[in-house]
Amino acid sequence: MQVTISASKNFPIGHIDEKLYGAFAEHLGRMIYGGIYDPGHPEADEMGFRKDVLEMVRALKVPVIRYPGGNFVSGYEWEDGVGERSRRPRRLDLAWFSIEPNTIGIDEFQEWAKRAGSQVMLTVNLGTRGVADARNLIEYCNFPGGIKYSDMRRANGFPEPFGIRYWCLGNEMDGPWQICSKTAEEYGRLAAETGKVMKWVDPDIRLTVCGSSNSHMPTFGSWEETVLEHTYDIADYLSLHNYYGNPGNNTPEYLACSTDMDRFISTVAAICDTVKQKKGSDKTMYLSFDEWNVWFHSGEQDKRQEKWTVAPPLLEDRYNFEDALVVGCLLITLLRHADRVKMACLAQLVNVIAPIMTETGGRCWAQTIYYPFLHAANLARGDSLMTRVKCPNYAAGKYGNVPCIEAVVVDNGAANELVVLAVNRSLQEDAQLSLDIAGYGALTKAEHLVLTHPDLKAVNTADAPQIVIPTRLQTSPDTILPRQSWNVIRYRY
Repeated sequence: MQVTISASKNFPIGHIDEKLYGAFAEHLGRMIYGGIYDPGHPEADEMGFRKDVLEMVRALKVPVIRYPGGNFVSGYEWEDGVGERSRRPRRLDLAWFSIEPNTIGIDEFQEWAKRAGSQVMLTVNLGTRGVADARNLIEYCNFPGGIKYSDMRRANGFPEPFGIRYWCLGNEMDGPWQICSKTAEEYGRLAAETGKVMKWVDPDIRLTVCGSSNSHMPTFGSWEETVLEHTYDIADYLSLHNYYGNPGNNTPEYLACSTDMDRFISTVAAICDTVKQKKGSDKTMYLSFDEWNVWFHSGEQDKRQEKWTVAPPLLEDRYNFEDALVVGCLLITLLRHADRVKMACLAQLVNVIAPIMTETGGRCWAQTIYYPFLHAANLARGDSLMTRVKCPNYAAGKYGNVPCIEAVVVDNGAANELVVLAVNRSLQEDAQLSLDIAGYGALTKAEHLVLTHPDLKAVNTADAPQIVIPTRLQTSPDTILPRQSWNVIRYRY
């Protein structure tokens, strides 16, 4: 199979905001307890955080982490998770039918995020709570002192403000599974008033309002328009959420699911621009795809979990090689929309539908999806270029005819490099790559990383953590994209 990838220095899509490589950490399953926090572990630091997990997170260069939810946040009382631990109450978590011990809260998590090289994107509870609670929380986190909640923070051992800049106004408020779900009118009004008050406390913050919980919600489209009519002036981002899976074991169709993400982003951007025009605004509404990933493996296991326990092993998808190919395609899709998607969060980070797995008290390892994210987050920095791919198509079920190659070219100007990210979706044919790149002069191939495996269902485990790992191909004049492979090719200019 012959493939040509074309791009030009004169046609950038947009600058890649580093926050596109964000992640998500919810009080759910073993994400927090037994994941990042495991005080009895040999690798635990003085605060009980696992240093081996921190090292794996740092390698991903995650700039922002959404916290503490997720569905969890719509019943969360943040005061339960601050101050003296011996006085913190245990609560029923109705989102996941678990017990929340509140050992970790914003006090501890903001410190963990600093140690991970990240900043927190904090979600406020607009389910059981509202404007007053959000005002109190931002005072606690960001106000220097001299008022009730800032002085509470200082008394809890944090004299300096946390300085949290990014905030989410609730989570999936259109979903009937959400505690105190709302209509678009109800949520739009509440979000507008909450955001107004929060920016009165700290004008430097950036706010994300809830879009539809996924692109298949019955109110999708009308929800976005109504919410934005209320919040366009106060919001900085509109959120998108979507998860993908292969429950029917149709690999060719599954590998094409990024076309759904592409349509989703384009549709939401168009709705934003419609509201912009109706309001006569000169402001562009950016998008925060703050929940995305593969999620389907753990469904049956989750049904068997005992209710009302602390940190049950929920949503522990064990990712295989084909999942890594899909995550690669989803990353490429986000980069191809770098002009509008300025923030995104891989959901989640540890144990819960996550690139990193741990044994409580034991080992940790990288799942297959860790590697495409690692490569993109470290190497695909700079400007995303408009990329054209000439290659054969294949029949992908409900997605129609889809190109065998998914690709994007990134100009990493800081390193004087072009980075090509490409997935060969073909299960039968290798691809001979030709580049048609304008505006950069002669290019020298510096590196070709490839992630591939003959078994699409191969997984990494604690006992065998290197079943699916990337390899570095010998540089040569010819560039081959192996069948069913994720590729990162760096060219110096």
